[in-house]
Amino acid sequence: MLTLPKIKHKMTNTNHQIADKRNPYCWVRTHHTSYIIHQISYIALLFAASCLPVTAQTLSPSAKVSLLTIGPGEELYSSFGHSAIWISDPTTGLDRNYNYGSFDFRADNFYVKFLRGTLPYQISVHPLKLEAPYWQAENRRITEQELNLSLAQKQRLLDLLETNYLPQNREYAYKFFYDNCSTRLRDMFQNACGDSLKYSPQSVGENNKAKSYRDWMNDYLTAKNWAQFGMNAAIGLPADHVASPAQEMYLPNNLMKHLDRATLGGQPLVKQTQTLFEPTPPEDLPFWQKLLEVLVSPSMVAFLLFWVVFRVQLKNPVAFNAPFWFDKIFFGFVGFWGCFVLLLWVGTDHGVTAWNQNLLWLMPLHLPFAFMLGKSKYNAILQPYVTVCLLLAVAALGLCLVGIVLRSQWIPFPTTFLLPLIINRLNSLRQRLTVTKNSL
Repeated sequence: MLTLPKIKHKMTNTNHQIADKRNPYCWVRTHHTSYIIHQISYIALLFAASCLPVTAQTLSPSAKVSLLTIGPGEELYSSFGHSAIWISDPTTGLDRNYNYGSFDFRADNFYVKFLRGTLPYQISVHPLKLEAPYWQAENRRITEQELNLSLAQKQRLLDLLETNYLPQNREYAYKFFYDNCSTRLRDMFQNACGDSLKYSPQSVGENNKAKSYRDWMNDYLTAKNWAQFGMNAAIGLPADHVASPAQEMYLPNNLMKHLDRATLGGQPLVKQTQTLFEPTPPEDLPFWQKLLEVLVSPSMVAFLLFWVVFRVQLKNPVAFNAPFWFDKIFFGFVGFWGCFVLLLWVGTDHGVTAWNQNLLWLMPLHLPFAFMLGKSKYNAILQPYVTVCLLLAVAALGLCLVGIVLRSQWIPFPTTFLLPLIINRLNSLRQRLTVTKNSL
């Protein structure tokens, strides 16, 4: 059995990133206790990895295959946990941990490819005894499920993983919900075991209730309000597809739960489960910090903006509606983010950013619209544009309210306060443009 070293959990503020970066579901290394320890560990890890054989070796009867599930971390990139396959053999000294969450930050046009969703991800292999301390340093639970595979099935799995680790095979096109560090392991188990491996046909959701990709994602973002708001604004209708039992395994914890229910040749797939590392419970935040988090949450910020504008407008509607400066800034900001959301749809290959219903209110044309406001020569164009946008904003508010009733965030909840503000400003502009047109 692997003995994991004990590590103190008081983190420093230093955030050092290393060459083996991870995707949003699978990143596993950052935030180490000290820079020196990080550098020494990193050099040792690279040295050990370089000494590992590329070809698969023959396993002995004492070999063990396990699924490792690493719990969610504090940082956004680790919010969804991580999965890996650990194959160990005490007879031969084999210790190989396979995961599909690595990419090379030295790749050409790295940031462009990352934003477009075309950055190739790959399988990486390291000894677990060198890799586990990183997860411990981040205070993340490590759960091992030893699988009840025959020696032939273990060897088959090792051969498949090693073949996949060959330089010509190790890269793959990562997809947010569909092809990641967890789904790759699901498929590897199926390929190694064949039809004798049976997964449960029921969801692992509460009361076996199936949920959409978006709803599963939001379960892990309840403590990260701004990340939840941004991610729900960025993804479109494909995220609202109800995930099948196989599809919901895109989350590491779901894969772990499905393995607990799976059978192999009529017998339970999981031989035994143990916790290799139990995280220290987080310290309770002081009251003032909890209050601050509430005050700066997206919903509260949107509500305060909504309240301030309406108060000022009710107090002196003529003075507030006279200048266009507020509407220029407001719609310019909305239009800028609308352009970003549209770019995620048409200019990237993430697979879940298409058909984004948030474009009903995050209108990209609001950006040039903001520059046209106050210029009478554009009134003939602006009046019908404002009318159409007003109707779309009302439709978006309707979808938002329906989503609240159905407990789904088709349109992020904070927009419940933003949309009435958008509707108010568009209606005000429509009236002003109509008066201006009639006076000409």
